[in-house]
Amino acid sequence: MKVEHAGWQWTAHVVLIALSAAALLPFALLLVSSFTDEQAILQHGYSFFPDKFSTQAYDYLLNQSSEIVRAYGVTVLVTVVGTSVSLAITTLLAYPLSRRDIPLRTPLAFYVFFTLLFNGGLVPTYLMYTQLFDLKNTLLALIIPGLLMNGFHVLLMRTFFMTSIPLPVIESAKIDGAGEFRTLYSVVLPLSLPILATIGLFQTIAYWNDWFNGLIYLTEPKLFSIQNILNRIMTDIQFLSNSNLGSAASQGMAALPSTTVRMAIAVVGVLPVLVAYPFFQKYFIKGITIGAVKG
Repeated sequence: MKVEHAGWQWTAHVVLIALSAAALLPFALLLVSSFTDEQAILQHGYSFFPDKFSTQAYDYLLNQSSEIVRAYGVTVLVTVVGTSVSLAITTLLAYPLSRRDIPLRTPLAFYVFFTLLFNGGLVPTYLMYTQLFDLKNTLLALIIPGLLMNGFHVLLMRTFFMTSIPLPVIESAKIDGAGEFRTLYSVVLPLSLPILATIGLFQTIAYWNDWFNGLIYLTEPKLFSIQNILNRIMTDIQFLSNSNLGSAASQGMAALPSTTVRMAIAVVGVLPVLVAYPFFQKYFIKGITIGAVKG
C-alpha cells in the first residue's frame, strides 16, 4: 500500500510540475522574445532559442524612460490609494451584511447583488463622472470609476465573516465593553488576513492593469498610468510603421522594433505584479479556499 501511495504521489508531482511549466512557458517565451532581434522574429517566428539576441526594444523604451518612470509613479500611487480605500469600503459594507441582527440586512445584500447584474452603461457613467463629479483629468478618475468597490468582493468578504469569524468571539468582545468599530478593528480584522489579502490582490491587479479609465477620462499625458503610456507607445509605433512618408523616413520607420517592443511592453507592465504575487500567494489561496468550501 505504501508503494502504491508513493507511486500516486510521484504521479501527482509530475503532473503538477508539468502544469506549472505549461503556465510558465508563455512568460518565458514573452521574455525571450523581448530580447530577440526584430528581423529574426519576422524571418523565423518566435522561439525559445532565437538566432540573434537584441536589446533594441528596451533601448527604444529607454528613450521614453522619463514618461515611463512618471507613469510608474502614477500607477503605484493610484494602486496603493485605490486598493487601501477599496478594502476599507468593502470591509465596512461586508461586516454589517454578515451580522444577522443588523436591520435592513437583506435589502442591502440584494442591492449589492443587483450591481453585479446591471449597470448604467458607458454613456450615462461617463456623463455622471465628468459633468456631475468633474473627475475628468484628475487622478480620482483612475481610482473611483468602476474600481473603488466591487459587489463580488463585498459578497466574498461577507461570506468569510459569516463562516470564519465565530459569533461567540464577537459576543465576548461586546461583553468586555467593545463597540462595533472596536470589535471590527481589534477582533474581526486580525482574524481576516486571508480574505483581506485575497481581495487586496484582486484590487491591486485591477488597478495596475487598468487602462480603460485613463483612455476615457484622461487627456493630460502627465496623468497617464503605465498601461496608458505603454498603450500609447505601441499605438505610435504602429502608426509610424504604417505611415506613408518619404523613402528615407520610411526606411527609418521600418527599422522600428514593432514586434519586439510589444513583448517588451508586456514585460514592463506585468513584471511588478509577478514579483509581488509570491508574497500574497499563501493568503490568496487560503482566502479562496475558505470562501469556496464554506460559502
